[in-house]
Amino acid sequence: MNRLLTLCTLLLAALAPTGPALAQDYPSKPIRLIVPFAPGGLADTSARAVVEKLGARLGQSVVVENRAGASGNIGMQAVAQAAPDGYTLVLGFDGTVVINPHIFSKPGFDSVADFAPVTKLGDATLLLVAHPSVPAKNIRELIELEKSKPGSLSYGTSGTGGTPHMVGELLNQRIGTKFVHVPYKGGGQAVIDVVGGQIPLVFTAVASAQQHVKSGKLNGIGVTSAKRSSSLPDVPTFSESGLADFVVDSWVGILAPAKTPKPIVDRLQRELAEVLRDPDVRGRYATLGIEPVGNTPEQFGAQIRDDLARWEKAVKQGGIRIE
Repeated sequence: MNRLLTLCTLLLAALAPTGPALAQDYPSKPIRLIVPFAPGGLADTSARAVVEKLGARLGQSVVVENRAGASGNIGMQAVAQAAPDGYTLVLGFDGTVVINPHIFSKPGFDSVADFAPVTKLGDATLLLVAHPSVPAKNIRELIELEKSKPGSLSYGTSGTGGTPHMVGELLNQRIGTKFVHVPYKGGGQAVIDVVGGQIPLVFTAVASAQQHVKSGKLNGIGVTSAKRSSSLPDVPTFSESGLADFVVDSWVGILAPAKTPKPIVDRLQRELAEVLRDPDVRGRYATLGIEPVGNTPEQFGAQIRDDLARWEKAVKQGGIRIE
């Protein structure tokens, strides 16, 4: 009997699909890409820019499903609980993945334990803009102006706990300024209000304000990326303007549920990396102010862990919470 059981076990093991075979057979049906935000925003648009070409490379359609709510937590939680078979993925946004776990008491997911990083799609450049009435042309001049009248300058953002808000908070913590945060229910209205002069400053994505900078309705104070934005080459980086090593990019990436087989994760990463080399995709990302990346799952996972640690410190020091 024992010999028969051993023989059956060996036979089943031989018939079971191996890792490479599993990846070769994948996918055999359409894939859902959950975007945890409403249609039309930066995260949603960055996902839609790659799904068609990714589907063509995989031989199956990749369908975007918007599942908004709780600053992205609802969509993230849905994918954390999904089957780890490669057929449900999530568009990870840095604000949701590495900031929300610190500002929400119960986000509903663990960014490290519940997900398998696939690849970072790209870095989205953040821009600080000012109404022309503000007598400062770069971040150093703006800091001097704020320190001459502490608490007199406010900056709008897309909402509490988002990356633009946290960049402003990090700036205050690093140099001792008292820029006042004004949260909006979306970055669009914040940009409208700074153009109209209701608020003096806005932290936002390059794509949201670049046309106003180019037309002269707003002044580009600086970008927080390591290098200048190709969309606004005349706007200096914070580092160039005197804030050495002040580099903060927002980012978007693809994650799968934890325990998704590594051959599937690696296949998705390879195909996405090729999609991100496509001139059409790169052109669409340039319009969004996103620099394509396409790194390995290990590299993306390392950044997630590093960013979680970075923002934990800033959130605690700023006393930022959302219940």
